[in-house]
Amino acid sequence: MKNIYTITTFLMFWALSSCQGNDDCIQPLPDKLKSDNTINTVTDVTFHDGRSFGDGNILGNENSFAASTEGVLMQGFYWDVPAGGNWWNILKGKLTDWSKAGIGAVWLPPVSKAQNGALSMGYDPTDYYDFGDYNQNGNIETRFGSRVELEALITKAHAEKIKVYADIVINHNSGGQLEKNPFTGTDTWTNFSGIASGKFPRNYNDFYKNSHGTNDEGAFGGFPDLCHANPYVQDWLWGREDSVGKYYKNVMKFDGWRFDYVKGFGPWVVNAWNKNVGGFSVGELWDSNVDTLEWWANKANSSVFDFAAFYKMDEAFDNGNLNALKDDMMWKRNPFRAVTFVANHDTDIINNKMLAYAYILSHEGYPTIFYRDYEEWLNKDKLNNLIWIHNNKATGTTSILHVDQDEYIARRNGYNGNPGLIIYINSSSNWQERWVDTHWENKQLKDFTGHSSWYPTTETDKRVKIQCPPNSYSIWSINQ
Repeated sequence: MKNIYTITTFLMFWALSSCQGNDDCIQPLPDKLKSDNTINTVTDVTFHDGRSFGDGNILGNENSFAASTEGVLMQGFYWDVPAGGNWWNILKGKLTDWSKAGIGAVWLPPVSKAQNGALSMGYDPTDYYDFGDYNQNGNIETRFGSRVELEALITKAHAEKIKVYADIVINHNSGGQLEKNPFTGTDTWTNFSGIASGKFPRNYNDFYKNSHGTNDEGAFGGFPDLCHANPYVQDWLWGREDSVGKYYKNVMKFDGWRFDYVKGFGPWVVNAWNKNVGGFSVGELWDSNVDTLEWWANKANSSVFDFAAFYKMDEAFDNGNLNALKDDMMWKRNPFRAVTFVANHDTDIINNKMLAYAYILSHEGYPTIFYRDYEEWLNKDKLNNLIWIHNNKATGTTSILHVDQDEYIARRNGYNGNPGLIIYINSSSNWQERWVDTHWENKQLKDFTGHSSWYPTTETDKRVKIQCPPNSYSIWSINQ
């Protein structure tokens, strides 16, 4: 009897200590030590016919620009990428591997010449039609390269079946010359009549305050605030055949738009752009209030970055409270207008990123991967595995099966013959297991992450026991 007790104690110590804090540990708990946790509450989170973000005209509106046809978006830059005009070439060299991994679209930084020329990240735009082919603002090329290199990048992306989204900065401009401004009674940096491309020349009446009013929804950084109420500005941004939007789409061959700082102008601006230009659309509305995000997306007829989910993930994964994942998020309100993300060039606050990527790549919405996470900081093989799971298993509406402080289990309910999946996230330092409700009767399951070596079979009542390693995740579906 003493020997049995000693062996049992040893097995318990070995199971806990050898896996503690080890994301790659795949050893299951010994059978005699497994708990029989039973859960019965299923909370349906989304309600639609089951189609995914990219399944065509989901919103039933031919003029809707919310739904992308892609599975996973790559943010193809970070703040202060290497200067020297080689970034377009660097990205071009990665496109084949990204395509093989399942990336369907890439978001580029602002592509036109800005005030700081070869040093600028592009968010201080001067000439929307100078892509690195005019000697302007101290250099011919932009920080990222020449127009020829940009066009080669876009062509290569399309050959690899990857869409390309342009970062559109239309709240403010920079790099104009001083001129007398009768509306301010001072000299202002609003004279853009001498831009090298000759397209979209501007002066003081194209910026607030002017004959159209004193201000709009918001200014940024003291830059001249572009006046969208001016019909001349509207015409050059999206109206005329050589407008910024139509030129980028029809000549440069961009497939969609990420709109910068949309708090600075009304959502009608993006709506008008989308109606006249087309293409995928997402707005950077930096606000954690899901009511605000939903309001803007509906008014703009656009997708929006899900900052509500972003901040809830930080609370859940970095502050030890997975209960935060029960809270409201944009993807729960309308998954077809939600673009989810873990980090970007502006904000990078989530530390436990692999749990966050497991969350967004298994849930609804349009997930974005940050360049540095993929290429430099995290395990690329694990991210590729999650991309594959997203593109092949993450289908249908979402139901939450269990949430507590350190466990989260959710089910994607499948669509059109695809069975969906169950994701189990465990932020504790021990292996965990739960009985869960599935839609599958007498089916063998597999953890498609490889973190667990179990191959459990669902019962006749469609329930099954699954497990998850410490500080990690497992994703289960039918073994087929």
